Amino acid sequence: MEDIEDLLAGGVGGAPPGFRLPLNAVGINPKTNKSKRSSSKQDQITASNRDSLAPPSLKIPGTQTIYIKTFGCSHNQSDSEYMAGQLTAFGYALTEVPEDADLWLINTCTVKSPSQSAMSTLITRGRSGKKPLVIAGCVPQGSRDLKELEGVSVVGVQQIDRVVEIVEETLKGHEVRLLTRKTLPALDLPKVRRNNFIEILPINVGCLGACTYCKTKHARGHLGSYTVDSLVERVRTVISEGVKEIWLSSEDTGAYGRDIGVNLPILLNAIVKELPSDQSTMLRIGMTNPPFILEHLKEIAAVLRHPCVYTFLHVPVQSGSDSVLTAMNREYTASEFRTVVDTLTELVPGMQIATDIICGFPGETDEDFSQTVELIKDYKFPQVHISQFYPRPGTPAAKMKKVQSKIVKQRSRELTSVFEAFAPYTGMEGREERIWITEVATDGIHLVGHTKGYVQVLVTGPESMLGTSAMARITSVGRWSVFGEVIETFSSANRETKSREVTKPPCSSNASTCETCTCSAESCGEERSGGEACNISGNISRQDDHKGTSKKEDEIQQEVVVPRSSVANWGFIDKALVCGVFVSSLTILVLVISIACRVLLR
Repeated sequence: MEDIEDLLAGGVGGAPPGFRLPLNAVGINPKTNKSKRSSSKQDQITASNRDSLAPPSLKIPGTQTIYIKTFGCSHNQSDSEYMAGQLTAFGYALTEVPEDADLWLINTCTVKSPSQSAMSTLITRGRSGKKPLVIAGCVPQGSRDLKELEGVSVVGVQQIDRVVEIVEETLKGHEVRLLTRKTLPALDLPKVRRNNFIEILPINVGCLGACTYCKTKHARGHLGSYTVDSLVERVRTVISEGVKEIWLSSEDTGAYGRDIGVNLPILLNAIVKELPSDQSTMLRIGMTNPPFILEHLKEIAAVLRHPCVYTFLHVPVQSGSDSVLTAMNREYTASEFRTVVDTLTELVPGMQIATDIICGFPGETDEDFSQTVELIKDYKFPQVHISQFYPRPGTPAAKMKKVQSKIVKQRSRELTSVFEAFAPYTGMEGREERIWITEVATDGIHLVGHTKGYVQVLVTGPESMLGTSAMARITSVGRWSVFGEVIETFSSANRETKSREVTKPPCSSNASTCETCTCSAESCGEERSGGEACNISGNISRQDDHKGTSKKEDEIQQEVVVPRSSVANWGFIDKALVCGVFVSSLTILVLVISIACRVLLR
């Protein structure tokens, strides 16, 4: 089936921006039932009568309930938040219970096979439950002919601004396919954040690399950057709405701007100028590959030293062997990666770096692997995302001679043992650190804050502390986080959320310090944090199991934060409809008066 084309049927001018095309203006496959085509006239009458008695929620667009499941990186999470925001703004309800939904929207990840397998399992489950399905994300964009996608609607990564249209047609029983690439989605679309206090801000899509194992490049494509002005404007907006953490996200943050004549330091310096001087809002720089930050290390170090920027960076190395890096086409050497780490560690006090490793890449020898182990031991990174090699269909690495499975597993276990033996937070006990609190821990007791180095600190306190900053004394340290007690809280001049968009009560992220992207080894949606994929329509991560807010309170809060009656927030269609109703009413009134005059004059 062909992709939907953004053209009016038989027209040449197209539709105005944001205008939702009518059914005959888009290419869709209406689902037909052969038995219905041969049914008798009486059967058709009966069906018509039955439809007239159907509940309004099954007939009126925007009254159904949607379940959204998200796999993958923070960029995918942001896409889901935008899709959820548009659906909610149009009137659809979101649910975290799949069985309660009228339609399932699955946002997929193609980084590794387990993520795609989880998607396939969910699709099978949805079909068994006779749920209409819309599949979004990197899998349909990168593998549009996949067998699992037959008979379901799909929406591409650059078409998320038309999700309402896709959902409407799918609920009518049509199969819709919308994958054609176009301009970047707008940053000011309605958005439902999985955490009220965290804004995931995509700064670009795609990348400039050509890693031999990467499937995401097939989906996200070549580099496409948002302008500095548009990103700065978005930062201003989310700060005014009460956001306390801004995560810059992309497939490769370091490559930002090379397609539009700017670079990452230019963007970062423009953004930090907008951050509140009281440090109430923090910036987290997303995953960056080594090649594109080597020439900007000093400038990036200066930004990382800024009081409102976390001194944390995710830099995937993937292997400590130059021969393996060459086979991966990573475009840097192990020595250049060491230069990145050494320079940032020297220039930025308290610098924390996370990295990724792929074990068992085709052709990896025992010597190659020993060089990787040596690299990890040398730096004792606090976070290492270790992954076994997964051949992805259509990539050059899938055709390379594979390392034996048992050897791959053995190397993965060995490196994991080496990494887990580290004690990265030894020496923090007794120190006082400023933390920014944005999440509820999985135990429902602790709140989760982060130090400037993005070390996770668990403290006790009321949920009213979410979205605040505090001084905490570290009382004990663990392998993955530290525990502390709050000794002082900082008041914020902007605690109220001034949201024009639809938001949910505070929930959490996966404490995801990794970015699963084009060249990152770790799939946030399948192996980290117990293998939980993120569900944007409900409680999403480890701390989202907390159920402290009652359903009634949720409903009240939703009524408060959704200013849907505000004329200032109406879109083009809303205003056009109101004008149409006014003109129609005026026309009817004139006709009535005209008829009355004629009757009286007789």
